[in-house]
Amino acid sequence: MKSVKGISGLAAASLVVTLLTGCGASEVVEQDEAVAQGEGATEYPLTIENCGREITFDSAPRRAVSLDQNSTELLLSLGLEEYMVGTASWTDPVLDSLADANAHVPRLADDAPTYEVLLGADPDFVTASFGRHFREEGGVVSRDRLNETDIASYLSPTDCEGGTSINGGGTRTQPLTLESLYQEIRDLAAIFDVPARGEELVSELETRTDAALEGVDLDGKSVLFWFADTRTPYVAGGLGSASLLATLTGMENVLADTRDDWPAIGWESVVDADPQILVLGDLQRDRFPGDRLDDKIDFLTTDPLTRTLEAVQNECFISLHGAEMNPSIRYVDGLEKIQDWVRDADACAVSDR
Repeated sequence: MKSVKGISGLAAASLVVTLLTGCGASEVVEQDEAVAQGEGATEYPLTIENCGREITFDSAPRRAVSLDQNSTELLLSLGLEEYMVGTASWTDPVLDSLADANAHVPRLADDAPTYEVLLGADPDFVTASFGRHFREEGGVVSRDRLNETDIASYLSPTDCEGGTSINGGGTRTQPLTLESLYQEIRDLAAIFDVPARGEELVSELETRTDAALEGVDLDGKSVLFWFADTRTPYVAGGLGSASLLATLTGMENVLADTRDDWPAIGWESVVDADPQILVLGDLQRDRFPGDRLDDKIDFLTTDPLTRTLEAVQNECFISLHGAEMNPSIRYVDGLEKIQDWVRDADACAVSDR
């Protein structure tokens, strides 16, 4: 179980946060400024238990790098853009509500940066949603190597089970829950001395989730989530973030018995599973064939095998951004889009089986 030690108590809900101005994203923030920026609710040194490690902070980080879009948008949602010196690994445009804040933060790479590029940003803290970034081989850099250079690191609890990173080579055995994401929000808010902002964000997500699930019950309809690649499609396994969307809305993932988060399978397996609904990732990148929604639909409707699917013939498609299928604050945007699809009079008629 993850825990946070050293928080004296949350600031009052009516706390007005004064955002720091006049400081460029790559400038060092003086300690007195950092204290003024925080709520004064975190007692340092603060020790965080994170994926089998204990991390101690003597003060709030002042030069953070987020290695993927999920962690970037979380930090931005906490109002921490002045303390961010780099982002990376984007699948989609940033949320409109965070665009202005994001404009102040350098993008180190559209995909994963090299270790040298990361060091060039001179970070004192590195956070990631996926453990693949914290590998020496095929990743950016290991957490041990960062620790050797006095750079703290954090891995999202959504990618950790039993002290092992799922995306970094482990296997999930328990379904992902929203509490893992909420833990990440609370941990990062505590680290940066803005715990009240963390609680406010969690409360907002909970409220939106409840509203997005009103009137939504797909009554066990089968679904397949296709993230990317037309050659050997990456689809959602049964225990990860996309499958959580299915569970919350009453759908049944046709790969519910698959433990990998995003296994690559053959199209014959998709046709054999014959899902009633297809959730299609609309990724605003071009890393794999069929990243974008139009390319996916074009493939499904013209390929001799996939066009035989009832879901394709009935156009039972739900479009979600990649970030909405990942374990991020945008899961709730995904739920809202599913709700809109259910309420749409033009949505396909999903037959009972």
